[in-house]
Amino acid sequence: MPLTFTRRGFASLLALTPFLSPARAEESWDDIEKQARGQTVYFNAWAGSPQVNDYIAWAAGELATRHGITLEHVKLSDTGEAVRRVRDEVKAGRQGSVDLIWINGQNFHVMKEEQLLFGPFTGDLPNFALVDTDGKPTTLVDFAEGTEGLESPWGMAQLTFFADGAKLDTPPMSMLELLDLARDEPGRITYPAPPDFHGTTFVKQALVETIDDRALLPLAIDKDTFTEATQPLFEFLDQLHPYLWREGKQFPPTQAQVTQMLSDGELLMGLTFNPNEAANLVSAGTLPDTTIAWQNRGGSIGNSHFVAIPINSNSKAAAQVVADFLLSPEAQARKADLKIWGDPTVLDMDKLTPAQRALFTGGDAPGAVKDPARTIPEPHGSWVPLLEAAWLERYGA
Repeated sequence: MPLTFTRRGFASLLALTPFLSPARAEESWDDIEKQARGQTVYFNAWAGSPQVNDYIAWAAGELATRHGITLEHVKLSDTGEAVRRVRDEVKAGRQGSVDLIWINGQNFHVMKEEQLLFGPFTGDLPNFALVDTDGKPTTLVDFAEGTEGLESPWGMAQLTFFADGAKLDTPPMSMLELLDLARDEPGRITYPAPPDFHGTTFVKQALVETIDDRALLPLAIDKDTFTEATQPLFEFLDQLHPYLWREGKQFPPTQAQVTQMLSDGELLMGLTFNPNEAANLVSAGTLPDTTIAWQNRGGSIGNSHFVAIPINSNSKAAAQVVADFLLSPEAQARKADLKIWGDPTVLDMDKLTPAQRALFTGGDAPGAVKDPARTIPEPHGSWVPLLEAAWLERYGA
């Protein structure tokens, strides 16, 4: 595996040496599948959703039957837990307790920078050829960081708002329109407090709609430039917050609580990073059939989420087979099914056979986004800790 040295230099190389394997240029996919049989993959993945957990359990059953692989879901509340564990294990020269990790954003940036990832491997996955790398460029770029074959795309996400259309017939299609709505409906709108992921994403959406120079967003940012660039953002939030739930002096801790408050009638609208979540909630009976979902007309923050293999994994062959299975049309279609998970696919429908396309049974379901907006790529990962720290300092009390 070729290494690109960072400032950690040879100290990093010494730590990684026990886990480096010889080049496998002549190793076929059949060879990898044979090696994978009988291996156990400890898949460290967020476990905050029953739908996600059930889907991973289904995948585990299929992998056992088809490939003789045992997939163990190590349930996480914070992906950073697994990143820290891999770092500690590599530093100690120990084989890993993490074989596959559900990851993106800053966690990927950290693992890539610290050379904690196995690969590149995605180009070896047969199903990777079906990925829509042109129409969905975030399958190759993760929070402005090139994936370079070190993580395999798994699903898509985009900031989406939803409400009961019987109570809100004209949804706000921009942050300025949201401010107008908040003024008209004081106390009935809010968002989760950062560093909750959805809350941070809401702030990032406000950032991209208020910043004077969007060309700064894909770049690594320093604190002085950040302070100047985000002045319009915090001026906007200062205007918005007095009209929010509890006058912006308190924020719900999670997106799930915001959704519950919407369901209870306490709030007028909710938000999600899964464009299909509102339709999912309608299907489950949690939200009414009159639910509408939308994305801001100028575009909304979006990204892909991925799976990656730590460099000290005990089961690299099986982890690759799992990653490939998760990209299969069958697995992607099941994941996209509103009744199962509703996570949008990373595949290019034009690359699929008619039979494979038929597996995707989407449709014009109540609560589905009717007019998807263009995806605005995530800012560079360096923006996130500065945004969260500045928000907490200003509003956290």
